[in-house]
Amino acid sequence: MLIRMVLALKDLSLEQILEERISITDIEIEGIRNQGNVWRRVVQSCADIIVISDSVIPEPVESSLGVLNALPENPSTVILHDIDSTELQAGFIAAGAHSALYSGIPEHSLFSALESTVEARRQLMQLKWNQRRVKIKPKMADFSSSSEIMQLFMEEVGQVATSESLLLITGETGVGKEHLAKVIHAESPRSAGPFVAVNTAALPEQLLESELFGHKQGAFTGATRSRRGAFEQAHGGTIFLDEIGEMPLHLQTKLLRVLQDYEIHPVGAEKPSWVDVRVIAATNRDLEEAVQNGTFRKDLYYRLSVVHLQIPPLRLRIDDVPHLTRRFVTDFRHKIGRDVHHVSEQAMEALCKYEWPGNIRELMNVIERSMLLCRTGTITPDDLPSGIQKRKTHDEEGFIKGPQETSEWLEKSLMEVVGDVVVQTEIRYLDMVLKSTRGRVKEAAEKAGITSRSLYNKMQKYNLRKELYKK
Repeated sequence: MLIRMVLALKDLSLEQILEERISITDIEIEGIRNQGNVWRRVVQSCADIIVISDSVIPEPVESSLGVLNALPENPSTVILHDIDSTELQAGFIAAGAHSALYSGIPEHSLFSALESTVEARRQLMQLKWNQRRVKIKPKMADFSSSSEIMQLFMEEVGQVATSESLLLITGETGVGKEHLAKVIHAESPRSAGPFVAVNTAALPEQLLESELFGHKQGAFTGATRSRRGAFEQAHGGTIFLDEIGEMPLHLQTKLLRVLQDYEIHPVGAEKPSWVDVRVIAATNRDLEEAVQNGTFRKDLYYRLSVVHLQIPPLRLRIDDVPHLTRRFVTDFRHKIGRDVHHVSEQAMEALCKYEWPGNIRELMNVIERSMLLCRTGTITPDDLPSGIQKRKTHDEEGFIKGPQETSEWLEKSLMEVVGDVVVQTEIRYLDMVLKSTRGRVKEAAEKAGITSRSLYNKMQKYNLRKELYKK
């Protein structure tokens, strides 16, 4: 956690000494005594710790300290006073100050007192973070699976979760990219730090920069107070950048600098700030295609994809539908207060035949809707959406086709035709191999002379659903 300390002292030389000599880890110090309207800038600074001379505080002191204590940051205020008086110190503390110090004490004593204030603030912030974290405990078991492809995927996740590497999580909408990022954070050495998520596609371009990197008071119209950006809030922890493929090009440049130099430059700031964060980015877009189209920086893509995790879509792990369904029924029974405990065999069969274009999120929505409409304690096919009840089978949709001549070839080059034939042949061959092994992927991969991961990727590419070969 990055702690921001603001100095507003009458003695400019002391302010300069403090700025130069306080070298505490994870603290950013800013002196504002030599700037206009000092008190207003103190109030608008969004500081965690305010070190201020008593002469800078407007009268009555009690009201002014009340203003500081009512700020969103609830800062710890340290008052330096010129009169060596225990009674005066007690009065400041009674009025709401964290501590009061005589400005004439030796420098080493002053440094020690401020370090104690910083440590107390750090412990308070850690306590608040831990209290929030107790409510939500993401864990690896959330992605437990009976599907071979998901088990293989989670083995990869387990290998990289404990590292500090940048991660790029890709997958279709609804597969659980943000939840996976939370699990990885919870399993990492940074689990005691904050997890901050930003959807880069949810904010207008002019606000996204401030959301990510923060801004100083007066940086633009409406910036009445300084604001911490998501990177600063995530200091010591993890920042999750969702929909990274939608980020504007000029902000991609700033993000690349953060990844390379670990420095952020808030809007309107004169100097950058150092941050210590692990970045996990996610997208459902093809970033390689975006690079080719010029909408995503190539250097940023290579920097982000140090480790690339692609979450398998639900249609490639239909084996997980039954246990996910039962889990959601249990969760929603308490959430929506419906006494539904079971899913009929026919309803479960219909759920397993559906392709789930919306993935886990769609399954959750379907189960919640079905429980709301269910009039008994068991979900039946009649409680499911009509699109799931009447879903065509894979073969009925006629997806798997062998190589065949077509007049459309005349409209293509030789290389394009060869590519089409290779794809069709590959689909037909893999279809035959999977049928011969009744959907046992490891065995099919051995027959095909490729790895299980390669076969899973091809199954995803060609929409070859494992469960259809178990008959």
